[in-house]
Amino acid sequence: MKVSIDENTAYISGTLASEPEFDHQLYGEEFYRASVLVPRLSGTIDCVPLTIPGRLMPALPMAGGRIAVSGQLRSYNRHGEQGNRLCVTLFARSIEPMCEEAAPENSIILTGYLCKPAVFRTTPFMREIGDILLACNRSFNKSDYLPCIAWGRNARMVSEMPVGSRLRIEGRIQSRRYQKMLPDGMIQDRTAHEVSCSSIEII
Repeated sequence: MKVSIDENTAYISGTLASEPEFDHQLYGEEFYRASVLVPRLSGTIDCVPLTIPGRLMPALPMAGGRIAVSGQLRSYNRHGEQGNRLCVTLFARSIEPMCEEAAPENSIILTGYLCKPAVFRTTPFMREIGDILLACNRSFNKSDYLPCIAWGRNARMVSEMPVGSRLRIEGRIQSRRYQKMLPDGMIQDRTAHEVSCSSIEII
């Protein structure tokens, strides 16, 4: 099962990391959170957060089971003691069991607008990176603001694009650990979730 061409469509398959936990209730429906572990070819494992509508809960296996999830990547602001933080989650539209022999997958297609100038930078190993924030529209006049990372020539290309450029991005959802210094000087370990771009097309 692959993603189709749409404004925001994602497909992952991997191992359910833990038992789902209740997250919130909206318009009478309960929603739960969980995460799926998806290994890369390099051996690194991405931990992809899920938001699961209550109606899909019967399709979930126990923790450690393998599942395939299709849906949309969404964002929201989480309010905490340290201020607002942009969080990213895969909103599940369908969940299916996955056999043990099936290879894990991780793919996403986004169409949206560059909502602020891309940040171009170079790592100490001279790898070129472009940090992108893409605004993707969805139903009911809502938008998701999704962080993406481009590499090499794609990074150089997006760094020259004006705000408002419409882009089609293909890639995968990845997790990345980093450390954040808080206002009180404490160092906090955090995990960022973003889209690693394999291709970018100007529309």
